[in-house]
Formats: sequence, C-alpha cells, structure tokens
Amino acid sequence: MARYSESEHDAFARDFERDGLVVLRQHLPRDVLNTWAHAFAPLLADRIARQATAVRGDNRHYITLPFLGVFADERIFCDDDILAIVERVAGEDPVMCQLATDTPLKGSTYQDVHRDTPALFDNEPETPSFQLAVNFALCDVTVENGAFETTFGTHRMDKDEGMRAYESGEKPLRAIPMQLGDVMIRDVRGLHRGTPNQTDAPRPMVVIGYSRRWYYRPEVKVDVPRDVYTGLSTRAKRLLRYMPQIDDVGTLADSEDYLKFAY
Repeated sequence: MARYSESEHDAFARDFERDGLVVLRQHLPRDVLNTWAHAFAPLLADRIARQATAVRGDNRHYITLPFLGVFADERIFCDDDILAIVERVAGEDPVMCQLATDTPLKGSTYQDVHRDTPALFDNEPETPSFQLAVNFALCDVTVENGAFETTFGTHRMDKDEGMRAYESGEKPLRAIPMQLGDVMIRDVRGLHRGTPNQTDAPRPMVVIGYSRRWYYRPEVKVDVPRDVYTGLSTRAKRLLRYMPQIDDVGTLADSEDYLKFAY
C-alpha cells in the first residue's frame, strides 16, 4: 500500500526532474533491512576472501546479491511509492535490471567524480531519464563511514557541461547522509562519487536498478531462479521479464561482470 498520495508522487517527480534525485525518509522497514544486513555480512566476507568482487576503488567492493531468500522481497523491489516515482520519471512499464551492493571498508578513498552510464546518444543533448538507481543502506550512513556525494541537476547536462559546472563550483558536490530505512532514487547520470569509510565497520549500500522498458545493458542483470520466479506476483514477474532465468541456484554467478562503472 502506498504511503504517499498521487499528488505527492507528482511532487517527488518534479523535484527529481529539477535535482536528479529524491530521498524518501524512513520509508523501508528497518527490521527487514536488518535481516538483509545479517544475510549480507557472510556474503561480503566470502566474496572479499575469494577476491570475487568488482573493485570500485581502494577497499570498495561491488557485489551482486543473489535473487533468493531475504533478497527477493517484493516489499522492497515492488514498493508502491518507489515504483510510482520511477514510472513518472522513467516511463510506464519499467524493467528491474540490477540488485547489488556497494560497500566501502576502512581504508577506502574518494572515487573520481563520475556518472554510472554513458549518454544514450553520442553528441546529442541529454535525454529524459532512462536508467535509475534506487539506493538504501543496510546501516546508518554518515560522513564518517562514507556518505554518497552528488551534484544536483547535472543529470540534465551533457558530461562536459556537467564537469565544467562542477569544477567551477556552480554544481558542487553535496553529501547525502542516510538513516537505515531511507531510500534515494536517482538518475545515474548525475555526477557523483563515493567517499572514504573511516570506521571499522563496512557500509553496505544496496542498489536496485530500474530502466525504461526498452533499455538493456547486458553487463547489468539479475539472475532469477525459476522456482523463485514462479512464486512472484504478476507485477514482480513483469518487472523482471527480461532478466535471465536459471534452473539451479548453484549456477548463480559468484563473480562480477559489471566491471566498467564510471563514465
């Protein structure tokens, strides 16, 4: 059930158009996210030990989550308010294309300022939004443990114009601290960077990717076990309609294909 009204969804969409992001405060259930955090800890330790992560900078690890168990939770990826905003800014009938985490550890450093995807067309003005990231952390996010920093409004500039605006100070970076339960919806073309985690605890940030119904990047995907898929609602199945289905959960990828991430 939606927490916000249609007029409030419209207002969020207007704010998104202006800024390139919106944050829904205390939106997801904290007990559910604590369950995710408990399940993620051994996955993180195992993948780091086997050097099976996609490295996003010093001591910063990208890991795709297995689409099963606690991570295949429709309360999260089919949330009515999140999808209402996604559909307003990236079109009706979107596709879910990503379920992963970004986790800086102590010793991580500042990333270079970047975008997460190239422009849709070369040498053309920026288009309406076509790929979104929905981010929520599995802990509180502070300046000390690696708050996400982003610019506002650069999603509607081409890369060179956006970089000039950032470097001149017209579009400065702003840190986005988040509490457990907060959700950020952002256009992946907004110039941004990860910051250092100066604490002893990992800072896992989940990303669920949604794109327009016709947009597909093969390196970014969700492998869906067939037995999990059959138990999903019609809406969830529709969101995942282009994602590969697998017969055996033992074949879930334990390494990363999404290696190039900065544009």
